[in-house]
Amino acid sequence: MPPDDRKPAAVGAADRPDIEQQQRAVDITPTESAQGAANLNLRAYQREAIARVRAEAKRGNRRVLLVAPTGAGKTVLAASMIADTVAAGQRVLFLAHRRELIQQAAAKLFDAGIDAGIIQAGHHARPDVSVQIASVQTLHARAIRGRKLEMPAADLLIIDEAHHVRARTYVDIVAAYPDAIVVGLTATPIRADGMGLGSCFNILVEVASVAELTVAGFLVPARIYAPTRPDLTGVRTERGDYVKDDLAAAMDKQQLTGDIVEHWLSLAERRRTAVFASGVAHSLHLRDEFRRAGVMAEHISGDTPVEERDAILGGLTRGDVEIVCNAMVLTEGWDAPEVSALILARPTRSLSLYRQMIGRALRPSPGKTDAIILDHSGAVFEHGFPDDSIEWSLSTDHRAINRSHNARKQHTRGEALSTCPECFAIRLGGKRCGSCGWRPRPRAVDVETVAGNLGEVSRDRVARKPDPDAVERRKWHAGLAYIARERGYRSGWASANFRERFGTWPDDRHIEPAAPDESIRRWVKSRQIAFARRQEIVR
Repeated sequence: MPPDDRKPAAVGAADRPDIEQQQRAVDITPTESAQGAANLNLRAYQREAIARVRAEAKRGNRRVLLVAPTGAGKTVLAASMIADTVAAGQRVLFLAHRRELIQQAAAKLFDAGIDAGIIQAGHHARPDVSVQIASVQTLHARAIRGRKLEMPAADLLIIDEAHHVRARTYVDIVAAYPDAIVVGLTATPIRADGMGLGSCFNILVEVASVAELTVAGFLVPARIYAPTRPDLTGVRTERGDYVKDDLAAAMDKQQLTGDIVEHWLSLAERRRTAVFASGVAHSLHLRDEFRRAGVMAEHISGDTPVEERDAILGGLTRGDVEIVCNAMVLTEGWDAPEVSALILARPTRSLSLYRQMIGRALRPSPGKTDAIILDHSGAVFEHGFPDDSIEWSLSTDHRAINRSHNARKQHTRGEALSTCPECFAIRLGGKRCGSCGWRPRPRAVDVETVAGNLGEVSRDRVARKPDPDAVERRKWHAGLAYIARERGYRSGWASANFRERFGTWPDDRHIEPAAPDESIRRWVKSRQIAFARRQEIVR
C-alpha cells in the first residue's frame, strides 16, 4: 500500500528531517550481537515483518503501523525490534494502556535478556535504563499534564494496541517524539467506526493473515454457532457502535439469558469459556444463571480488584473455573490459550471489537484442535468469519472491507448464510451443510425449521461427521432409556426425547438401557433448562 502523502498529525509542526538525517538518528538494522541477545526464535513471517518495517523506515516512512492478528506474536515482534535498537546504543519507549500488556512486554524483554524500567503506578522509576515500558495514562499524567516527570528519551517509540492512538493521551505523547521512528502494533488497524488511521501513520505493513496462521498451525480454526440477529429495536448508536446502556437493556432478557446457558450446555462441550456480556448487570446475570445450572462461573468487570481478577482468570486457566463472564475487560491484553470456547452476548457494529473478541479463543494449546464460538449477538452475520481476509486501509475516509462477506450479504440465495433444516447449523445457502452433510432440496419442498437453536456456521471447507448412523441412534436411545430408568421416568420419555433429538421416532420400541456418555447427559440437561425457562415465561 502506498504511503499517505499527508503528514501525520501526531508528528507535530516541525519539518521532518531528510532521509539521511533520519537514518543517522535511528538505526534499527540488526547486528549480530543484537540477534544473539534477543534469543527469541522468530518465525519466518515475524522476521519478514521486521525486515519490512526496517525497509520502510529507511525509505523515510517513520510512522509504521504493523498489523498482526491476535496470536501472531506482537510482543515478540516488539521485543526483537527493541533488542536490535538497544544493541545499536539507542533508546526505546514502549507504550501500552493496560497493566497486562505492560507485564507481558516486561516479561518478554526479561526473557530476551533486556532490562527495562516501568513507568506505572506502583513501580519505582529507573530513568537511566535505555528501555522504558510506560503506561499511557501514567506517563501522560506525570510528564505532560502534571510535569512531574521528564519524558524519557527515545529513538524508537512502539505503541501497543495502536488502534487507540487517536486518543488525546497518545497524540500528546507521540507529538513529543518528532524525530523517533514510531511503530504501532495492532490486530485491527481501524477506529471504532471502521475508518483508517492515516492521520497518525503513513504506511501500513501486514503480517500473515488469520487464515495463513491457521493453516500453519499457529492459530486454531473456529466453529461458529449463531442464531438469527437479536432484536435491537430502539438501541441507539454513537461513534460507530451501540450505546452501552441501550444494548445492555436489550440483551439482558430472561429468555435470551436462559438460551445462552442452554446452548452452552448442549454445544460447548464444557470447554473453558469466556463470555462477553453487554454490560456489568448482564454479566452478573449470566454468571448467576450458569451457577443455577451447576456450572462453575465467575464474573469480572473493570471494578473487580486486581488480586481477585487475577485469581479468577488463574482459575479459568487451570480449569477450576469453567466460565468467566465479563463486560469489556477481556477484549484486549488477555492471553489464555487454554480457553477454547467463547460466548458473544454483546452485539457490536465495530469490526475491530468483533475481531478482538474472537481472537481470544484462537491461540493454540496442547490438545486444542479448534475453538467453539456461540454467537448470540449475530456478529458473524454483520462482520463475517474470523479468517475472512480484510482489506485494511490507512484512509480516514473509507472503512476496512471484507469483500467475501460483503458478497455473501448481497445475495438472498446462493452464498448467503442460512440455517440447515436438519441440524440447524448456519451454512452457505445453496451448499452442502458442513456439519451434517444435508444438501438443498428442490424449491417446491417446504422445509420445517425450529426457531431459537444455535447452529454451526460452516463454509463447506472441512468434511464433518455424517448423519447419525444406526449405531449412533441406538447409542442415544439406550442412553436415554438408562436416564429414564435412573430417574424413574415413564417409559415413553426416552422415545419422546429421541424424537426431539433426531426428528423421528426410534427404530425399536424397546431397547436395553446402557450408560450414556457425557454428551447425552449434557443434551438432556440443556432440554430441561429450556423447558424450565418456557415455564417461567408462561407464568
